Amino acid sequence: MTSSRVLVLNSGSSSVKYQLLDMSDSSRLAAGLVERIGEETSRLRHTPLHTGGESREWTGPIADHDAALKAVSAELAKDCLGLDSPELAAIGHRVVHGGKHFTQPTVIDDTVLAEIERLIPVAPLHNPANLTGIRTARALRPDLPQVAVFDTAFHTTMPESAARYAIDVETADRHRVRRYGFHGTSHAYVSRATAGLLGKDPSEVNVIVLHLGNGASASAVRGGRCVDTSMGLTPLEGLVMGTRSGDLDPAVIFHLARVGGMSTDEIDTLLNKKSGLIGLCGDNDMREIRRRVDEGDEQAQLAFDIYIHRLKKYIGAYYAVLGTVDAVAFTAGVGENAAAVRQAAIAGLEELGLAVDDELNAVRGDRPRLISPGTARVAVAVVPTDEELEIATQTYALVGKNVKSN
Repeated sequence: MTSSRVLVLNSGSSSVKYQLLDMSDSSRLAAGLVERIGEETSRLRHTPLHTGGESREWTGPIADHDAALKAVSAELAKDCLGLDSPELAAIGHRVVHGGKHFTQPTVIDDTVLAEIERLIPVAPLHNPANLTGIRTARALRPDLPQVAVFDTAFHTTMPESAARYAIDVETADRHRVRRYGFHGTSHAYVSRATAGLLGKDPSEVNVIVLHLGNGASASAVRGGRCVDTSMGLTPLEGLVMGTRSGDLDPAVIFHLARVGGMSTDEIDTLLNKKSGLIGLCGDNDMREIRRRVDEGDEQAQLAFDIYIHRLKKYIGAYYAVLGTVDAVAFTAGVGENAAAVRQAAIAGLEELGLAVDDELNAVRGDRPRLISPGTARVAVAVVPTDEELEIATQTYALVGKNVKSN
């Protein structure tokens, strides 16, 4: 290969997040965000990281994703890093749902596009936006390898006993109903980084990963392979989240429809956008919830307690699934920054070999670190996630293999 640069694109319905990385040393050359695409007040914020320059911001109408990527390319070109640069080796795309079919990063062709489109019914909010970004990037650089990295891929190693729901098999297969899991690039990166923090190979380590952001998920990783995860057919299942309910008796849905007279769309909105922390106390920002708790707010305290109760249940469940655990790793916005969440989640689990050192837990930083005392049988770690680096790493590894085989 003549170049080691990879552009990572994360396309949402009205936004594009991007990072340009040089995989020769995993350094970031540039990063940015285009938001409110399709509006008169679209905004592009671009940061040239390789020079340490100040961020640039532009506001104005950006009609669609094609215009957004052209604007991104123009900003990159100002730093001699344009989308048309011969130094660009590939574009890596985050794709939320890959179903059972996509278990690895995949070079995108028309067949791959068709399969991602076929999965829209199980990812109606995410896959259409991901497809738009892919098609736009392919049109702008048809000569360049484009790679899809799937959120679900890391979880395809789950055994059927973990991935299957206990419903009629023919019905489940016909409608592709099973546990897929999400946040896979984060779980893959963090589980591997945790092993490195312990000075071991990932194949030697069992890790419980807790990805706690506005969306939240847990995974049980045995020897570098996911054996269970909390999110299911959709990102709604599992932990209590910012606006999502997490685990729920399915009969609640029937009750709300029959007794509450709510439509399917109304229930969907309730469970995905008006539940979780925001439904319990009116806030989905853990910092604000903790401020209210410290002031004696009982509603905020109850929301926090419910959040921790569910989190603690999953730690215990995945400890049982793994049998032996080497580490519990906290990551993402809440996991990396909320010391009170980490302390409360581990409190009372001393018989499992888990403990948190209060002084270490209070330290803030952007590097992986242990927060458990040296005498603890199981390590407790804070590992900042890096999904963009994971996507770029997988993309570059695949493109490199393809080049070498040609």
